[in-house]
Amino acid sequence: MDTAKLLNLREFEPLARETLSQMIFDYYAGGANDDLTLHENEAAYQRIFLRPRMMTGMAERTMHTTVLGQSMKAPVLIAPMAYMMMAHPDGESAMSRAAAARGIHMVVSTSATTTLEDVAASAPDGLRWFQLYLYKDRDAARDLVQRVEAAGYQGLVLTVDRPYLGRREGDIRNNFGLPAHLQMQNLPSDASRSGFAAYRSLLFEDNLRWSDVTWLKSITRLPVLVKGVLRGDDAQLALIHGADGIIVSNHGGRQLDGALATIDALPDVVQAVDGTVDVLVDGGIRRGSDVVKALARGAKAVLLGRPLLWGLALDGEAGVGRVLDLLIEELDLALSLCGCRSLSEVTPDLLADHKMILQSTQ
Repeated sequence: MDTAKLLNLREFEPLARETLSQMIFDYYAGGANDDLTLHENEAAYQRIFLRPRMMTGMAERTMHTTVLGQSMKAPVLIAPMAYMMMAHPDGESAMSRAAAARGIHMVVSTSATTTLEDVAASAPDGLRWFQLYLYKDRDAARDLVQRVEAAGYQGLVLTVDRPYLGRREGDIRNNFGLPAHLQMQNLPSDASRSGFAAYRSLLFEDNLRWSDVTWLKSITRLPVLVKGVLRGDDAQLALIHGADGIIVSNHGGRQLDGALATIDALPDVVQAVDGTVDVLVDGGIRRGSDVVKALARGAKAVLLGRPLLWGLALDGEAGVGRVLDLLIEELDLALSLCGCRSLSEVTPDLLADHKMILQSTQ
């Protein structure tokens, strides 16, 4: 369908529900257990209020930023998401092209249904990182990292909050499985053909240690971000073991139900790293003002997930582009209404709870 008439990110999901099969929609949309964390990720933003500045002369604004020294036209990245070709035949390639056209990064999933090389080839000028689940077989892990480097990716995102798969009752109820015509293209060939059970239990490391970050750093020249951190002390351990960045994430509410909303976990992590590395956050972003709130709490950028899948399902690359354009346009408007000419002017005092944040950093 033509998504050009949709006015905000929340309008995409009910239409995507009508478009996708129940099994596929539930896989994308669902969280773990009672979906407490899934819903709290979004609800937490709605409890945060802004204190805009007036008369600041913000007629000319910029959203340009850098993360890990890499230039971005806006502080928004595409979060790693599996199996995009279930939503649309162009899958990860459509997502990559939409990101490249807007000068933002895409994080490509280990569990992509398009090879990491083909994703790169779909938008040669685009910027992308690769999300890595660490393999038990470290030779296979090394081979995958070498493929990522050879394909010109600019970073690795090590996901650490999935030693075991969260209990996703929708997937159990639907007996979820990857459609027969699709494969997880970045896995070793025998694993990609052996089905979902092998993907869950045989291939990925279930005994992750912080020393694994050090090992990963030892085999790559790429910066490594650790994704899945919700505590300041874990963030400090990530830094001790060589991490170049932190992504505050609870896996979109798909792992530990009852885990803290990411925007609420963010200040503790920001305080712990004390400006030594960039901190990003995902989960629950639905408005441009949400991005402002995340930046004011110390994030350098945010990652967007499910709304992009809904856009992809409805209108392919154009649908993804519409989601990104809406969010970026809302962000620009929110910046102007907050009296900010650049992202550097998004500071904690824009938040109604800024005193609490300032006290936590003293």
